[in-house]
Amino acid sequence: MEHFTIATVAEKSPDFRRVLWTGKHTQLVIMTIPAGGEIGEEVHEDIDQILTFVSGTGEARVAGEKREVVQGDLVVVPAGTRHNFVNTGPNPLVLYTVYGPPEHADQAVHRTKEEADAAEAAGADEPPTS
Repeated sequence: MEHFTIATVAEKSPDFRRVLWTGKHTQLVIMTIPAGGEIGEEVHEDIDQILTFVSGTGEARVAGEKREVVQGDLVVVPAGTRHNFVNTGPNPLVLYTVYGPPEHADQAVHRTKEEADAAEAAGADEPPTS
């Protein structure tokens, strides 16, 4: 059994992205977006994503719509949908997200967005295959 006090674990992580758990069909990832930062516009063609916000304030940009996100909000991004999440507050925007199927390398840790982007560009952040 895997057990996380997820809000506490997410709040303690200074990393842009940290994969906590990877299963055959889903993956649990925590993220900390610094003030003025963003996840970056992207589309996951075959992956659904559910994001839950733990602290901070931000803006969800999903399929051309914009909406404020705060602690306790949850946003669903269906596969094939263009999206981005931007930190609009003075404090880190902290969240956890579930991908189905997995999107990142198992146990991946990316301390910054630049490090995450470099790993993706180099092909070093590929999800496990069955």
